Amino acid sequence: MSESNWIPEILYEENEDGISSHIPFIQVPDDEEMPAMLFVFESKDTGEFEPGLEGEEVPVIELDLYQYANMNTLKQRMAPIEYDNLRFALGLESLKTAAIKGQKITSNVKIALEDIEKDALNNTNN
Repeated sequence: MSESNWIPEILYEENEDGISSHIPFIQVPDDEEMPAMLFVFESKDTGEFEPGLEGEEVPVIELDLYQYANMNTLKQRMAPIEYDNLRFALGLESLKTAAIKGQKITSNVKIALEDIEKDALNNTNN
C-alpha cells in the first residue's frame, strides 16, 4: 500500500429518502481505496469545567480513540475460520449462514416483486 495524504471524511445524506438510508458513507476519490481501518474519537462531556486561555470556563471533554476495521479487508486476509470467529465475536453469524439467509431474503424480494408485477398487469387488463 502506498502512503497517501487523503483523509477520509464520514458523510451523512441530508435527505432522509437518500440512497444510503441513514447509513454514513465515505466519498472515495478515483485514485484512492476505502481505508482498511478508520480511527474515530468518542467525545463525551464530563460535566466539569476548567479555566480557558482568557479565564472563561471551558467544558472538560473526555476523548477515547476507537478503531474500526474494514470487514472486506479482514475477509481477504484471514483464514475462513478466523474470519468466522471474528464475526462471532462481533455478534454476527458465520459467513456461510449469513449468505444463505441473504439469498433467502433476495429470493423473497424477487417473488414479491413478481407478484406485484402480475397484479399490476391483471389490473390493467381488467
